[in-house]
Amino acid sequence: MSSSSKEITELLVAWGNGNRAALDKLTPLVYDELHRLAHQYMRKERPGHTLQTSALLNEAFVRLVDQRDVQWRNRAHFFGIAAQMMRRILVDYARSRQYAKRGGGGQRVSLDDAMVVSEARAAEVVSLDDALTALADVDQRKSQIVELRFFGGLSIDETAEVLGVSPGTVMRDWTLAKAWLLREINRQDQA
Repeated sequence: MSSSSKEITELLVAWGNGNRAALDKLTPLVYDELHRLAHQYMRKERPGHTLQTSALLNEAFVRLVDQRDVQWRNRAHFFGIAAQMMRRILVDYARSRQYAKRGGGGQRVSLDDAMVVSEARAAEVVSLDDALTALADVDQRKSQIVELRFFGGLSIDETAEVLGVSPGTVMRDWTLAKAWLLREINRQDQA
């Protein structure tokens, strides 16, 4: 564990134990990484889109700060939770866009294209979220791996650390989860 990773972990634990000063020290240490994560989600958006990287980052940060019952384990755990929150924000945004447009049939979508949240893609994001929710009902760990790897940008090793499993298990579950999601999205398209 690098010194900055160790420092982040120590501050997360202190913040989780109620030390508000630790949050003040933590914020500048994690801001750039959170911004990179938000930018990763938004990089394929059309220019001038109403949801910008900074808005996604700010909303996710507010939700992270409002967490009450989280016992932060380490840096990877924190960024995994941040990734889940960003995913929820984007899916909620896509759902609101889809409802505003009153539907439109779902289309097949790859994981790489899934996070382009625009009017034309809102139904696809919702379809992916529905498939990921169905995967969580079948296999929670595989669903978490997709969230951490795809949405959170965590490496195999970081994902393994967050979930307390081996990197080999993460790799196998990642492969199976992608295949399962593709099959589920195709099934939704046919319905």
